[in-house]
Amino acid sequence: MPHAIPFLPAFIPPDVDMDKVIADVGDDGVSAPGADQAALRQVVSEARADGIDLKIVVIDENPHIETPLRDIATEVGHAYPGSTVLALSPSYAGTYSAEFDRVTLEAGQDLAKTGDPVQSSKNFVDQLTTPDFPWTALTIVLVIGVAAAAAATRWLQNRGKRAAAAETSATDADLG
Repeated sequence: MPHAIPFLPAFIPPDVDMDKVIADVGDDGVSAPGADQAALRQVVSEARADGIDLKIVVIDENPHIETPLRDIATEVGHAYPGSTVLALSPSYAGTYSAEFDRVTLEAGQDLAKTGDPVQSSKNFVDQLTTPDFPWTALTIVLVIGVAAAAAATRWLQNRGKRAAAAETSATDADLG
């Protein structure tokens, strides 16, 4: 028998009815009892205009840690393939997406911890739609710049050595 669990079990808080959440999300992209559902539907609509199939789940109480929100988001994401899911509680956020990488999701997740589900959702979508800094292009430019500086330094060293050798030869010829 293997000593490792082949998958990590999901932990969904017992007071969250996942069947109801998945059904609510299927209606309009939002499952948020007690929150401003009209404003959240507007965020979902704006995200759709940006090409993001966003689903938002809001739960009333914080779980003891943030992980259950990611598990909730993952279950909703599996129920709606291709979607990006944001699960919120008053102090935590969890995300799931097959479209966006984990770094981008976690950056958006960090901005989604405002306590206001509407503002949190807007912050999350803004992070997803903000272009990334072109680190690859900057790295290429820096590598080329350093290589050019090294080549120029070597060329100047060789030129200086030749000039010094020519000067030494001319001095030796004058003395001889």
